[in-house]
Amino acid sequence: MDAKVIGNDDRARSLALFANVVEEGSFSAAGRTLGLTPSAVARAIDRIEARLGVRLLLRSTRALTLTAEGQAYLLAARRILADLDDAEQQIADQGAPRGRLRISAALAHGRLCVVPLLGDFARAYPHILIDIALTDTLVDIAGGQADVAIRFGPLADSGLTVRKLSEARRVIVASPDYLARAGTPKVPEDLHAHNCLNFSFRRAEPIWPFRRDGKDFALSVEGGIVANNGETLGHLAAAGVGITRVGRFSIAAEIADGRLVPLLEEYNPGDVELIHAVFVGGAATPARVRVFVDFLVERLASRFE
Repeated sequence: MDAKVIGNDDRARSLALFANVVEEGSFSAAGRTLGLTPSAVARAIDRIEARLGVRLLLRSTRALTLTAEGQAYLLAARRILADLDDAEQQIADQGAPRGRLRISAALAHGRLCVVPLLGDFARAYPHILIDIALTDTLVDIAGGQADVAIRFGPLADSGLTVRKLSEARRVIVASPDYLARAGTPKVPEDLHAHNCLNFSFRRAEPIWPFRRDGKDFALSVEGGIVANNGETLGHLAAAGVGITRVGRFSIAAEIADGRLVPLLEEYNPGDVELIHAVFVGGAATPARVRVFVDFLVERLASRFE
């Protein structure tokens, strides 16, 4: 390391060198710490004093003594170096995957598809504190209520960054007990005679889509219970209450073990509901958000729910 570079071209290094000389108590000790010769350290101090026009250190064969100006310069050097460390740490925190990550996910999809992945994510990023809230209520991402939200269906144009995670395929199901009691619908119109369990969302009107002979059509259905999430509707259907139409991911286990039976599949229009991660994008996006969204894309994008 060139002492000239230290003295003239890099004020931060000059401050650090001066503070190190005072802490070590001699040019030779400071030189060993910095990888410089004692003479190079002495020349660097000379240049600092020349630039400032004051004496900072009184030198003798036994010790170095701070002048009043040297004491003031030392205090300023330590303060500036501490501020520089703080600033660099703040920038590093923005770039490194650490800190609290607030996630908002829908009740059923969060419990069944997101929560099971969090253990792997936590092991991969131990410095990220995961704070997940499962709710079907939309949170205000731009307003700071969450860092990442996992949302279904069409999204409003909010200026937020959106990344596709997966797709939720809809399926009509009922329990074998219900079908044995109420009969199995053979065509969509048969649903008029059944208890059809629906979503309570405003956007989820009690109209189910179908396709016959390549043409799409919709059928209005009615039932005695509505709910705000597919998992609840699936549980009700598995209990024999009625027929429902929900995302396959929310009832995959019930279909696999025979508690629910898919119906009218030949009339299924193949409609899917897109699932997205929504967050504040741009250069200021914390690393914890970026790595989590990348993680979800890798784990969920290949799945067709």
